[in-house]
Amino acid sequence: MSEVTQDQIKEAIKGYVEPHLEKDLVSAHAIKGIDIDGDKVKVTVEVGFPAKGCVDDIAAAVKAQVEGVEGVATAEVDASWKIVAHSVQKALKPIDNIKNIIAVASGKGGVGKSTTSVNLALALVEEGATVGILDADIYGPSQPRMLGIDGKPESKDGKSLEPMEGYGLQAMSIGFLIDEETPMIWRGPMVTQALEQLLNDTNWSELDYLVVDLPPGTGDTQLTLAQKVPVSGAVIVTTPQDIALLDARKGLKMFEKVEVPVLGIVENMSTHICSNCGHEEHIFGEGGGSSMAKQYNVDLLGSLPLDIRIREETDGGKPTVVAEPDARISMIYREIARKTAAKLSLQAKDYAAKFPNIVIQNN
Repeated sequence: MSEVTQDQIKEAIKGYVEPHLEKDLVSAHAIKGIDIDGDKVKVTVEVGFPAKGCVDDIAAAVKAQVEGVEGVATAEVDASWKIVAHSVQKALKPIDNIKNIIAVASGKGGVGKSTTSVNLALALVEEGATVGILDADIYGPSQPRMLGIDGKPESKDGKSLEPMEGYGLQAMSIGFLIDEETPMIWRGPMVTQALEQLLNDTNWSELDYLVVDLPPGTGDTQLTLAQKVPVSGAVIVTTPQDIALLDARKGLKMFEKVEVPVLGIVENMSTHICSNCGHEEHIFGEGGGSSMAKQYNVDLLGSLPLDIRIREETDGGKPTVVAEPDARISMIYREIARKTAAKLSLQAKDYAAKFPNIVIQNN
């Protein structure tokens, strides 16, 4: 009987397409080791996205593929994940203590972008990542209320702010620094300066991801983020109706122009579920998010229903992902989180941290 080879094992593993990466694990460079001992094979898998909810499925799928190879009696699969920093806009350097910044944007208001941002961030925490959220909406900060966090941030050194914490999430918002009733009557330059300070003067602690909840539109704040903040990828939130999609396209094109990769689209309020009878209906139209995704060759990361619980739980300071972790909606958010992080894991890595600074001295 001929011996099993590494190439045979690799070919077998290629037969399994990981659903979040939409690629086989060999092409995604996730196979870190193949050890063959007679008819026993050990495979080490390491994906680049937090995968607590699917790592067992990945291991089982690889095991099944390998055990299907002639001459293999048993296969052992060690599957894990490791999150690394990915490249940002050419002129910018990543921020210390933050591996990846993900911007969540929408062309217009009222599409549930802040709700999506906070549930996406919490879902990434549930999947095993260290995550922060920056509320970049200076005029209408909503994250303090959504996370149920009271009080003001501390400053240990008089220069930087300690992030607030809620449900395992590090958070910063102008809403922590001002009274909830106080309107921000500021012009554009003050707003952009405030955003830069909130980002750079917060003492973030070793984040895998910082989710930035952007205000709607394509104005000053978005432009500052695109030009001065090192963003690894963007997520666009829309609803299925034509008017929302029209504005969402503008947001998508803005990120394309400033060379920030769009990781995908989240379609919010895709169907309405009646709280009395459970009947599901497309009251805002149907298929808008998927047709936009096809048109611009980006992924539809997921579709969320218009469900009263999402609104009630977020208004009550305990978003759905933590309020009902096993509910169908929470599972959709976790799937969106895995897909978003998986798409980001396929982007180019940032190698700047691996190269030492070269100092030239005149002796």
